[in-house]
Amino acid sequence: VQLQAFGGGLVQAGGSLRLSCAGSGSTFAINAIGWYRQAPGKQRELVAAVSSGGSTNYADSVKGRFTLHRDNAKNILYLHMHSLKPEDTAVYYCNADEHYHAVLTGSAGSWGQGTLVTVSS
Repeated sequence: VQLQAFGGGLVQAGGSLRLSCAGSGSTFAINAIGWYRQAPGKQRELVAAVSSGGSTNYADSVKGRFTLHRDNAKNILYLHMHSLKPEDTAVYYCNADEHYHAVLTGSAGSWGQGTLVTVSS
């Protein structure tokens, strides 16, 4: 599956933003999909992921602030981000794989290009 991430931008601390990960192909619904982010000088880290069955994982740093919404009819995974903090500033990537473990560990087969989120203080 090919992925395209978009929706990034500049937002003030405390604000909200919605990222979208659009997938192509009929296999989107059977894939686990995840969001990662990489801040300058830091390693890429898992933000949130959802399995094909709807199970979700969130990083502790975003629990209660970020929410995933999967729309298989539109082949899109949304990441709703609220109460944004300057430390959320990063390039956000989405990935997909038939195996949830691969998505969770970052070894997924498909990656989209990143979209930059900048949170100003």
